Amino acid sequence: MAEINGSALFAKALKREGVEYVFTLNGGHIYPLYEGCEDAGIKVIDFRHEQVAAHAAEGWAKVTGKPGVCIITAGPGVTDAVTGIANAFQAPSPMVTIGGNAAIGDHLKGGLQDFDSATFLKPITKFSEQVKSAARIPDYVSIAFRHATTGVPGPVYLEMPIDVVGGKAEEDDVHYPQEYRTESRAYGDPEYVSKIADIIMNTERPMVLAGSDVWWTQASEELAEFTELIDSPIFLNAMGRGSLPSGHPNLGSLGRRYGLVKSDTVILIGTPIDFRLGYGTDYMFPQNPRLIEIMMDGSKIGQNRDITAGIVGDTKAILRQIIDELKIRAYKSPGRGWVEEVMTEDAALKAADTDMLNSDATPIHPMRLVGDLADVLDEDATVIGDGGDIVTFAARVLKINKPGHWLDPGQFGCLGAGSGFAAAAQLARPGKQVAIVYGDGGFGLTGFDVESYVRHGLPIVSIVGNNGAWNQTTQGVLKRTGRAIGTYLNQEVDYAKIMDAMGGYGERVTDPDEIKPALDRAFTSGKAAVLDVVIDQEVGYGMMGGRSRQSRQY
Repeated sequence: MAEINGSALFAKALKREGVEYVFTLNGGHIYPLYEGCEDAGIKVIDFRHEQVAAHAAEGWAKVTGKPGVCIITAGPGVTDAVTGIANAFQAPSPMVTIGGNAAIGDHLKGGLQDFDSATFLKPITKFSEQVKSAARIPDYVSIAFRHATTGVPGPVYLEMPIDVVGGKAEEDDVHYPQEYRTESRAYGDPEYVSKIADIIMNTERPMVLAGSDVWWTQASEELAEFTELIDSPIFLNAMGRGSLPSGHPNLGSLGRRYGLVKSDTVILIGTPIDFRLGYGTDYMFPQNPRLIEIMMDGSKIGQNRDITAGIVGDTKAILRQIIDELKIRAYKSPGRGWVEEVMTEDAALKAADTDMLNSDATPIHPMRLVGDLADVLDEDATVIGDGGDIVTFAARVLKINKPGHWLDPGQFGCLGAGSGFAAAAQLARPGKQVAIVYGDGGFGLTGFDVESYVRHGLPIVSIVGNNGAWNQTTQGVLKRTGRAIGTYLNQEVDYAKIMDAMGGYGERVTDPDEIKPALDRAFTSGKAAVLDVVIDQEVGYGMMGGRSRQSRQY
């Protein structure tokens, strides 16, 4: 019988999962895994920090819907990746992390980087175990992928000590799982489908809020059909953005507050009531509308506010059930009047932004920056947000037309996530525009990995909104207390020169009329690029102008 080593067994298991890339930073405990991957035709993409490798694995999941894989070395390699794993856990996103360790035989003998990482990571993973023999590697990999993808997705972890990675097994004795997880969808309880249909049948002013579950279950078509059937205004957040194209007549962006105030029924699809909805306070829901929640994670239903009906399961399947039930009942929508009312307010709010979008002020108004970026981006561009204020401006203005084409850290609010997200997006979508909007604070956390973009030939355009501050904090505390402590950065730093030094394209922009030409030069350079755009520190998102809450009177 032929012998096979652990690294080859690992690569074979990944190949069966259709894995194309692994994301990593090298270390002695894991190096043999690279050889197995390369021999199997799996590309190894290495970064300058394990956090970025972990974010890249989550980013791969966010843009493809399939688990991303990162390989990290023992001890501090694992702890460096914790932030990326935690972000995926909070999102939640499916990713598989492999961590090295000292040999099992040397455990508790003071081995280099010996560390019980499997126990350490249990609180922020769906599954975390040590692999104890080379022969079991394919089995453990199958278990890990099953946990990552079944039900609510999430990160999983396998610790592979160096004597397991380098160990050998008789190949005839190795079990390669073949059919080890179901792809069946979890349909909703028919009783609750009927209850939701009852509510909708008696609704005059429905409103839909949809989030990440729509993306993970590939439910964009059903979401559009449902929205059009009940003729509801709809607002999208998180990975739900792009589920309907930006020009859809029912899709709003700035009029969400108006819709929440005026609607009689709010239908939450794959988006929880958390800080993004004011924790469900009466301020956000002043008319006490009926609430319907459709969630993959049942523990989120009824979070922070009482509901009228909640249903757990696969979003795509449940939407199809509700659509079919409404059609059986010959449902007729209340008509376009309600949608047009909300969209009229939405348009008025957008119109109030016009002066800021066209501002010729220097330093550059952040709205001018993101508005010009919106004009330059292709319809199928992927955009990553990695910052505070500047990303809020970008989310307000940028048009996302396809699902999985807007990536941000999500509920965990993890600055630094974008560098890995962008790399994964460009690998998944070669030849397509990938742009990342950084704050200068966010860029300082993981921006050095633009060197990895150059090394791997990834023509990502990084736009740094340089306002010389952690401005989401700065402007708020100045307004409250008149002083800001530990919140300022050096606005004279030219981040574009970092890219120049690394062999990419770099340019500093201080004139608003040069934003579009600079973006064009960056995208057509064919290189990884950094644009350092000097923006106005005194313009915080919460005080930028437009139609004030007082003038809106709701």
